[in-house]
Amino acid sequence: MTVGLNLNDKKAVVAEVSAQIAEAQTIVLAEYRGIQVGDMTQLRAAARENGVYMRVLKNTLARRAVEGTAFADLASEMTGPLVYSISKDAVAAAKVVQDFAKRNDSLVIRGGNYAGKMLDKAGVAALASIPSREVLLSQLMGVMLAPVSGFARGLAALATKKEAEAAA
Repeated sequence: MTVGLNLNDKKAVVAEVSAQIAEAQTIVLAEYRGIQVGDMTQLRAAARENGVYMRVLKNTLARRAVEGTAFADLASEMTGPLVYSISKDAVAAAKVVQDFAKRNDSLVIRGGNYAGKMLDKAGVAALASIPSREVLLSQLMGVMLAPVSGFARGLAALATKKEAEAAA
């Protein structure tokens, strides 16, 4: 026998999820029917490592949490046993769920929402394929440093050439 949440517990859950949604850029919904407990534990661990808030919620409570937000359109997709992945990082939630779904057929991506725009399964996959913020920043730094390091190598080569000429 399962005991349902009382009203205060429900309000607390809605408040907690609403706080996560207020700072979120992305929410991904996935159906978890048939997933083994150990696999779900691995999914949650991957979510934690990537800064993704992941929770199985009653859909009615999730609908209340998204009410009046940029994610309100997701309410129509909230049916069945769903795990909600919410992230401040634009791609983290999509990447965690997509990577896990590749390895486990029991997790079925239903859709998502990025910055108020609805995403279907293909949209979530496209979002997941974007490099993370850290990767993009490191690529940008590489591009910015390339001219400086090239200039430094040129000066070093010129100095070596002058030294060789002076020694000769």
